[in-house]
Amino acid sequence: MGAAAASGVTNFVDTFGLWTDAQRSAAVEVKKLVQQNGLGVVRLAAADQHGILRGKTVTTPELDGVFRNGCTLVSSLLAKDTSGRSVFAVFTSGGGLNLRGMEGAADLVMVPDPTTFKVLPWAPHSGWMLCDLYFGSGEAVPFSTRQLYRTALRRAHDMGFDYVAGLEVEFHVFRVVDPKLAPADSGQPGAPPEVSFLNHGYQLLAEERYDVFDPLFEILRRDLQALGMPLRSLEVEIGPSQAEFTFAATANMEPADTMVLLRSAVKQICRRHGYHATFMCRPKLPNICSSGWHLHQSLRDRKTGVNTFIPAAGSPLSALAAHYVGGLLAHAPASAAFATPTLNGYRRYRPFALAPDRITWGEDNRGAMVRVLGRPDDPISRVENRIGEPAANPYLYLGSQLAAGLDGIARRLDAGSPSDTPYEANVAMLPRSLSEALRALKGDRGFRAAFGDRFVDYFVHIKEAEIARFQREVADWKDRDPLEVTEWEHREYFALF
Repeated sequence: MGAAAASGVTNFVDTFGLWTDAQRSAAVEVKKLVQQNGLGVVRLAAADQHGILRGKTVTTPELDGVFRNGCTLVSSLLAKDTSGRSVFAVFTSGGGLNLRGMEGAADLVMVPDPTTFKVLPWAPHSGWMLCDLYFGSGEAVPFSTRQLYRTALRRAHDMGFDYVAGLEVEFHVFRVVDPKLAPADSGQPGAPPEVSFLNHGYQLLAEERYDVFDPLFEILRRDLQALGMPLRSLEVEIGPSQAEFTFAATANMEPADTMVLLRSAVKQICRRHGYHATFMCRPKLPNICSSGWHLHQSLRDRKTGVNTFIPAAGSPLSALAAHYVGGLLAHAPASAAFATPTLNGYRRYRPFALAPDRITWGEDNRGAMVRVLGRPDDPISRVENRIGEPAANPYLYLGSQLAAGLDGIARRLDAGSPSDTPYEANVAMLPRSLSEALRALKGDRGFRAAFGDRFVDYFVHIKEAEIARFQREVADWKDRDPLEVTEWEHREYFALF
């Protein structure tokens, strides 16, 4: 469309070779599905630096043109913090990023990935596709996090591995009392909705309390399975109005794409039925519990299809898995910036709370940062990193885990001994704040090598701008209990995530 035409290219995708054979075949099938389902529109979406989907909706007669030339997206979206404020000088040379193609809020090109096509069950007139971001020159945008994750996957493939990941995601669902849509409630960000709980908390996995969730869970189950998501379980978590969904392990790009769509889908479906879903870690509500995102992961041999994390008798870790865990531990302080990228998420790192507070691994121990689940007779032997919050950008969370683990393998890092008492272990603590995590990221040569200096510095700048705004607007932040959630956080994250 616009950006491709401006570059003088009549078929942007073909000219720059942006699709695989699988994507070309999928595009043919998408056209058939659009016609068979009588779709009126197709939503085109790309994940921004925060993992929030941005995009445009095109009418179906425009689909042929989109498949040839993509669709434009304003580049200034990549310059914004979580409030939507630009933190780079967009109207200066290089858009404040020293990069041609970013200045003046110029257009990027969203190129759809036809293999991600879905018909939205809650909006059955609508198709949906994820997109990748390119400049008009055909060059991939270096701040596109889906592209960065693809780079990490490429390294794994070059080393002979597929990355396999399973999702275990906690979140909250509330009934909306007041959506706060009066003009006075608008702002940047706007006032969060007023909500009530669906159930009282502290009765983990109570079967009777599941029935309270069942009317909504049934709607979510139906629509998520209609999207082809590998949903395994729907669970009542410990906190009031807190749920957990788990998903079967999938490989390479699929788990990250699943998480991006999951968050967007759950929020949209809930909103249509009078509920508010949030993947914010710890809302500012009485008696609330923090939500985590536990990431199960392993490496599969690309030639044999065998799980390389299956251990020999007498050990929970294969030799390769031990090096992988060594990488996760070595890069843990810096990886926290990607796994827990909000100020709010660090309220979760507290002892004896089924969340990690220090850099440890343990055998089937939910207090450790890395919980190892491996047996010689278990084909799904894996490691579970419990560091993440559900608001994390999936491409950065999974990509940083993979990059850290592969670095551990390449350098043959030692995982050390497991801890049976992870909250008492004499080891390094996890960062206590986003500021600490960003300081670690700045100096992490492994992530700079994996993602590039340009992206690391860009990401740090955006997050430091978010922290600076928090410190300006919460005058007494230094005097507050570090575990106390502020009104600023609730307004910033409760509706966005």
